[in-house]
Amino acid sequence: MAHPVQLGLQDATSPIMEELIAFHDHAFMIVSLISFLVLYILLSVLTTKLTSTNITDAQEMETIWTILPAIILVLIALPSLRILYLTDEINNPSFTIKSIGHQWYWTYEYTDYGGLIFNSYMLPPLFLNPGDLRLLEVDNRVVLPIEAPVRMMITSQDVLHSWTIPTLGLKTDAIPGRLNQTTFTAMRPGVYYGQCSEICGANHSFMPIVAELIPLKIFEMGPVFTL
Repeated sequence: MAHPVQLGLQDATSPIMEELIAFHDHAFMIVSLISFLVLYILLSVLTTKLTSTNITDAQEMETIWTILPAIILVLIALPSLRILYLTDEINNPSFTIKSIGHQWYWTYEYTDYGGLIFNSYMLPPLFLNPGDLRLLEVDNRVVLPIEAPVRMMITSQDVLHSWTIPTLGLKTDAIPGRLNQTTFTAMRPGVYYGQCSEICGANHSFMPIVAELIPLKIFEMGPVFTL
């Protein structure tokens, strides 16, 4: 869960999010070095008297500043493509859960448990308990196991939505008439929050996502929902 004045990303709960954070730090370091180098060159040009005529023709310098950016782009593109293929990889999921976006709530269907279906609405402020998060708490959380690959089937019944939980590294569009899928493996239990990340109408800000991750042994005993 993000906290006030937080500058970095949320702590990772899945291997994919760990990869994304590592790539973010990798790309940020490259961008920072380029920025400082350009700033240093600009300051040097503004403060140095250019009296040398040897810089009017510098073939070696032109070669360097042509090849070096290409090498930097390759260093950024290779890990980016690796993560892109990792996010699309589906490896024999243990559970399949379907999420359907509506204006403005979510419907979850546990296809492996006899087609258990329930809706998840945001709790109004009057129904919040002490310690609950305003605009983020829901009446029915989606309960998921940890240490097991879970496949999410995501679609929409009306307009575009996006099922997003940042700490899991998940962001998949819910498109009417199309069934998108994504997989993840959570590494530790807890309650994790997300929101619809696609502008879907007047109440776009009021359809949060709450995932409660529990140990696999407890999950296998049967769904533990409070409906």
